[in-house]
Amino acid sequence: MDNKTLILIVEDEEGICNFISAILSSNDFNVIKTSKGKEAVSMTASYCPDLILLDLGLPDMDGIEVLKTIRQWTNIPVVVVSARGHEREKVEALDLGADDYITKPFGTSELLARIRTGLRHHQKISIGSPSEADKITLGDLEINYSKRIVSVAGKEIHLTPIEYKIIVLLSKYIGKVLTHDFIIKEVWGPYTNETYSSEIQALRVNMANIRRKLEINPAEPKYIVTEVGVGYRMVEELQ
Repeated sequence: MDNKTLILIVEDEEGICNFISAILSSNDFNVIKTSKGKEAVSMTASYCPDLILLDLGLPDMDGIEVLKTIRQWTNIPVVVVSARGHEREKVEALDLGADDYITKPFGTSELLARIRTGLRHHQKISIGSPSEADKITLGDLEINYSKRIVSVAGKEIHLTPIEYKIIVLLSKYIGKVLTHDFIIKEVWGPYTNETYSSEIQALRVNMANIRRKLEINPAEPKYIVTEVGVGYRMVEELQ
């Protein structure tokens, strides 16, 4: 085996599996694949792939159960492959430790972008630890962690402590979708006196305020995008 990045495809639809495999092979990845959940678990242990593409709808074992089993002993990046319209499954998978998700049908560029993000995030430190970088720049947006300053086009943006905490959290996981539940627990803590619906509303209000302060057109945000029914993602590259 050479030193190419190894990706395990877990997908029971042969056409999709072959499509993904062809894309990855042509982009210099090594590929192993299976259509069964139980085999995916054993192959993960045997081959230690660099990343797993995991379909949730498998014939022998639910993809969520595969994820739970894998997460008991490894933090290998897992990108969930999901059918359109199953937001609840996406949220559950992300909360259980999936690194990202991609919705069928998908294009080549989106697939490769999700894989690159997953591989990068495997190397990143968790939120709350000292940042490897003193600051991050995304287009005109700059976040200076040591000075706790957020600026756009060189102009400092006044943020509340909660707004700043949300922006820092999203930037630490840049390119990765964060679920509503994850953001709420990280920003407000696991124990609050509010109901979940009011917490969601508070998050939405704060996000609206953040976009009003950062974006030229808050209705068409370019820095932080909404993953409908799931959460939010700070983009890694501006379109």
